[in-house]
Order: sequence, then structure tokens, then C-alpha cells
Amino acid sequence: MERLERIERLRGSGAPAADLLAEVRGLLTDGERWLAAERPEGLAAAHSALERCRAEIENGKGVVAGTAL
Repeated sequence: MERLERIERLRGSGAPAADLLAEVRGLLTDGERWLAAERPEGLAAAHSALERCRAEIENGKGVVAGTAL
């Protein structure tokens, strides 16, 4: 949650895109660590969503909360 709040603060302050992207990448890394720790089969959908987010960011596209990938 802290990272999401930092992202929102950066967006609100008009921070450079590189700063926002660094935080989003950190958020994805945090998510990957969480998945690695939890790993039951029921998390397959979360892992898939995380991978789709990573692919969108690596392809230069944005990911907006609340939208389907």
C-alpha cells in the first residue's frame, strides 16, 4: 500500500515519468516476491495478471488501476 500511495503522490505532484515508472516496476517486483512466498495454485490468476502488467510496461504501455488487461 505504501508504494501505491507514493505512486499517487508522484502523479499528483507532476513527477517525471521515469520516477513513476521506477515505482511501478518496484510494485511489480513486490508482487512477484509476494507470489513467490505464497505460491498456492489459487494464485495462478494473480500471477498471470502480474505478468501481463509487466509485459505492458516493458512494451511502453501504461497500466491503469481498475482496467482489465
